[in-house]
Amino acid sequence: MTGKRVFRFLVDENDDTLRIDAYLSGQIPELSRSRIQKALHAGDVTAAGRPVVKPSRKVHSGDLVELVFSPPKPLEAAPEAIPLDIVYEDPHLLVINKPPGMVVHPAPGHGSGTLVNALLAHCGDLSGIGGVLRPGIVHRLDGGTSGLLVAAKSDEIHISLSRQLMERKVKRTYVAIVHGEMPASNGVIDLPIGRSPRDRKKMAVIPDGGREAVTKYSVLDTLEPFQYIEINLGTGRTHQIRVHLSHAGHPVLGDPVYGGRKVRRGMQKRLVERAERALAMIGRQALHARELSFTHPDTGERVTFEAPLPDDFRSVLVFLRGDR
Repeated sequence: MTGKRVFRFLVDENDDTLRIDAYLSGQIPELSRSRIQKALHAGDVTAAGRPVVKPSRKVHSGDLVELVFSPPKPLEAAPEAIPLDIVYEDPHLLVINKPPGMVVHPAPGHGSGTLVNALLAHCGDLSGIGGVLRPGIVHRLDGGTSGLLVAAKSDEIHISLSRQLMERKVKRTYVAIVHGEMPASNGVIDLPIGRSPRDRKKMAVIPDGGREAVTKYSVLDTLEPFQYIEINLGTGRTHQIRVHLSHAGHPVLGDPVYGGRKVRRGMQKRLVERAERALAMIGRQALHARELSFTHPDTGERVTFEAPLPDDFRSVLVFLRGDR
């Protein structure tokens, strides 16, 4: 659908006194209620010849209701000359060390400056399976998470790597700084994850109806009031590590979505001050994809790559280790 589209309806007696947003939702099922409300607030709806802004406004029998719908511009991924930290590259794939803050692919609010934009400028020969907005992208990292990911240059390579992910043959090892102390030095969090019923932009542990999610962890160091842990993924759900650790009461330090920026009260003043200073040193979740291992689809060899901690993460560790 391109260009503006005008919808016109004559209200009959069966819909008399219905809210206008509810009326339009019933007449135009392809538009969500929230999209209709946005059209109302933008002044794109009239009833009986007069603009209607409030969704609660009632329609009346005989009213001519009009909505002018302007479809959002489709997102496109364009090449951009953005430096990349390429850990490995051959004719078949690339392994990239993504810096914190870089979004992986274009999305609403992030139409440019993404890893995909940079990849398109670096090499045009990327797999197309992910679609026009995700060429080459086999798996993602959250914008605030740093570290390793792999991109495929052909559909054949993409399919092979995706199959390895599905069959849990790709090893992904992360490190994180988390609030509090984990219940054991080693453990497994095996809880299903799905879209949060309270906030559709977030994920949550959903006991009934969520998808299987398995996170294994081991404690590397205790740095009161935090711990430095290593994490291995058994599955790869959206926000999995962050959701599991937050649900367990140990959110990732600095996580702005899942409680990682809150300082626990009730601690000694010294620990509160340490926590506040650590938070001030990092503006994102202290989560880093340190190691990536998979079978190369072309050679059949097992390959392993490592990425050093980025400066902000390392600075927090140095501070916590040097002040204990």
